[in-house]
Amino acid sequence: MIGSTLPLLFLDVDGPLIPFGATRQQLPDGYPTYDSPFAPATADANPLITRIDPAHGRRLRALPCELVWATTWMSDANDCIAPWLGLPELPVVSWPEPSGDDEAGGLHGKTRPLVDRAAGRPFAWVDDEITYADRAWVAAHHPQPALLHRVDARRGLTDEDFATLDKWLRLHGS
Repeated sequence: MIGSTLPLLFLDVDGPLIPFGATRQQLPDGYPTYDSPFAPATADANPLITRIDPAHGRRLRALPCELVWATTWMSDANDCIAPWLGLPELPVVSWPEPSGDDEAGGLHGKTRPLVDRAAGRPFAWVDDEITYADRAWVAAHHPQPALLHRVDARRGLTDEDFATLDKWLRLHGS
C-alpha cells in the first residue's frame, strides 16, 4: 500500500507460523497438520508448511495493518507461504549481512533493518526471537509506537496473540 498510514506488521515464518521445538511430552501426537485449499505446487517441497494453519491467513488479512514478510524465507514466503494462507504477494524485508555489533549487544539482526524499513511509522513485529535488548533499542531509536510481540515457537500464533495484535494495531492505526 503506497502512502498507507496503517501500522506495519512485520511477520516472521519459523516460530509464529510454523511452530517447532515442542517435546514428545508436550505434544505426544506431534504437531497438527493442515491441508490448504490454496496450497501451491511448491508446498510439497517443505513438509513443515503443513504445520501452518490456513485459517491464519483470514485472521492476518482482518488485522488493520500492512503485512510485510520479516523472515529469512525472503521471497520464498511469497512463493510458498502466502498462497498457502490465501494471502496476496507481500512486501519482503531484505536483510543486510549480519553485524557483529548487534550480536555483541544481544540485538537481533532483524531489529535495525525493521526500524529502518518502518521509516517512522508505527509497527508491530511478530517473531519468536525478540529479546529485551531489541525492545530497548527500538524504544530508544524509533519515534513512533512499536509492539515487539514474541511468540512461543512451540505453539506458534494463538488466539491470544491475534487478540493482542488486533487491539494494538487498532489503537495505533490512523
